[in-house]
Parts: sequence; structure tokens; C-alpha cells
Amino acid sequence: MPSSIEIVITGTGIVSPIGIGNEAVWDSLVQGKSGIAPLTEFTAPEYPVSFGGELKDFDGKKYVKPRKALKVMCREIQTGFAAAALAMDQAQLQPGSIDPDRLGVVYGSEMLYSDFEDLRAAYEQCVEEGWYKHDRWGPSAMSETNPLWMLKYLPNMPACHVGIYYDGRGHNNTICLEECSSLGAISEALSHLRRGTMDCMITGATGSRLNINVLMYRGDSLLSHRNDAPEKASRPFDQDRDGMVSSEGAAAFVLEPREKAEARGAQILGRVLGAASTFGRITEEAVVSPTAVKACLETTLRDAGITADDIACVFAHGTSIAADDRLEAEGIHAALPGVPVAAMKSYYGHTGAAGGALDAAMAVLSHQHGQVPPTLNYETPDPACEIPVIHGQPLSIEKPVILVLSQTRRGQCTCVAIAR
Repeated sequence: MPSSIEIVITGTGIVSPIGIGNEAVWDSLVQGKSGIAPLTEFTAPEYPVSFGGELKDFDGKKYVKPRKALKVMCREIQTGFAAAALAMDQAQLQPGSIDPDRLGVVYGSEMLYSDFEDLRAAYEQCVEEGWYKHDRWGPSAMSETNPLWMLKYLPNMPACHVGIYYDGRGHNNTICLEECSSLGAISEALSHLRRGTMDCMITGATGSRLNINVLMYRGDSLLSHRNDAPEKASRPFDQDRDGMVSSEGAAAFVLEPREKAEARGAQILGRVLGAASTFGRITEEAVVSPTAVKACLETTLRDAGITADDIACVFAHGTSIAADDRLEAEGIHAALPGVPVAAMKSYYGHTGAAGGALDAAMAVLSHQHGQVPPTLNYETPDPACEIPVIHGQPLSIEKPVILVLSQTRRGQCTCVAIAR
């Protein structure tokens, strides 16, 4: 059942490969500008994939407060804080603007892999004649590790740093559910506001699939190998797709009950009408559940109190992995046949935990500007994906709601309804 308390968005912050801040990001979308390019920060000479979605000109010193906190922030924590700072600035909220006991934070996150340089000295203590000696890690290597090392890489630290600076003493939590982390966090924030336990929630996510240790751990089997044309590599639902593109980014939102937002004269950017989370059975051959996708979309409609006739489009997860896109398209078609679909990862790649938040931020921008940007690199429709993909030209928004969809390769699925 839809809640009687209407939840509105009063701030949006974006840190992405296609821009930092709402204006820069929208300019890139309007120009059809891809954020995928040869890697410069995260280079590994022997790695078979040499491109991805890196942030351009990101400097944590411009956003992180207090500045001294930088020493215990890895890159993902810095980008997560930066997104929250941008969102709070747009919402015109400062520390103390909201009753601290009524201000909460929920962030999506995931395992934050250590930068190689942070462990280089420790690793070198364990190498003898070119071979790594496991038994040396305890007695030798720990003396070479910064005592504050762990604080730089705990997944819950983005939410903690945001809560500390903005004096949010209410609900504080971190959702670690891989690609479903973002929308899971937004859903939890929505739930607290609907129940009246909080007056304001800062929510969002941060993530990266570009750290060298991430690339080494996950391998390249699911990645596109279009080293000769990086900007063409992320092509969700296109017949010639050959894998996802790793990237990094963060996005955050300030959510408030409409009554509270209007009382303080806030500009309302959009509304969060509803959300859902489902799970479906997977197999070795099918790591995305069409049944879970269908159920998630339908449950979101019920939670939001809307019907398929209210949906302008679906922002699909759209990783560009051949089998995954087909299974997701099957679920979308089963729930919402004929509804247009966009895939924003075609612009900025796969950021892991942050993907759903970035897509939700693009939905807010699309509503503000009255159009959905076309999916990049969709040139040859895949007959196995029975969905009308928005491509070539933007879609003029004539209906009030965009559904944002995320799923993991373990059967989880999340969805959020963003309205103008």
C-alpha cells in the first residue's frame, strides 16, 4: 500500500565519469558524451583490458570536510562524501539545519579494496627470491602497515563520515548487496521517512570496479575487450555487446517528507513514490532471475500506488553482459511489455554498488529536463531482448514515473520509482 506521507527529493549529488555535479553530467548526456576511455589512473600493463570509466579531475580536497578526514578515506569514501556534500549544498542544508536526532544516513557500499601502494611495503616483506611467503605476513608485514589502514577501507565508513560531519545522530546504516546496494539504501531511507522516525535522510552509494586489486580479483571474463574503441564498449542490449565496462562513481540524495521540505522553502526536484526488493532462483546458466525482475517491477508499482500506464520508461540495469541483458529484458518484457527502456551504463559503465544511485540521479535529471537521453551504442537490436530501447533520439517524457532497476548475479533485484 502506498504511504500517505509523500517523500520528495531536495538535493542530488553526482560524481561520475561523465561529470561531477548535475550541470556537468546533464551536459554530457545531452551531447551523447561517453565517460569511457583508456585508463590513466588505474593502469596495469599486463592486464588484457586497458579502458574504463575513470573520474576526471576529481580532488577530494574540494569536498571532504573536515580536511583532516582525508587521511582515513580511500577514493571510494571520498567520492561518497563528495556526492553527499553536493546533494546537501543543493538542498541548502548545513550541519545543524536539521534536528540531529531526526537526521539519518543510509549508504550503499561494498568491499573497498586496498590501493596497491598502501600495501606495497608490507607485501615486499613477504617476498623472497620472487616468491610470496604466506607465513611472513603476520610476523613481518604488519609492522609495515599503517595503523589506520583499516579505517580507510571499511564499507560502512562513507555513511559514518557523512553522519559525523552533518551531525546526523539518527538512523545510520550501510547496505552491502553488490549492485543492489544503492537502491536498497534508498528503499531503507524511504521506509524511515514514511514511518516518521526521521525528518531527513541522506542516502546514496559509492563504488568502484577500477582499483587494480578489484580488477585482479574479479578477472576479465565478464569485461568488454574493445581496447581499440573504448567509447563503443558499453552497449547494453545491443546484439554486438561483449561484456561490461568497469568504472567508478557515487551519487547521493537528500530525501524529506513534502511537508517538512515545503515548510523550510526547499526546492523540490522529484519524488520517491515506492520501492521493492525481490529474490529469484539462479542456475549456472542463468545468473539473473527474470522472475525476480518481473516481481520487483510489479511490487514497486503496488508500493507506489501506480500502474503501468504511469511509467514513462524503465532505467534498466543493463550491464552489457550478453546473457545478463537477455535475462533482464525477459523480466522487463514480462512485467511491462512495450514500455520504453534506457540503459545509462552505456555512458559511464559499471560502478558496482553505486550503479543504482547513479541511474536514479539520471532519472531525477531526466524529469527536470523533460527528456530521457538515448542509450549509447545501441546499433543492432538483439532479437532475444524484446524491449523497446530508447536510442538515436531522446524520449520526451509524457508520463510521471521512471522506474530504476538493479540486480545482482546472485538473484537479488531492487527497484525504485522516481516521479517528477
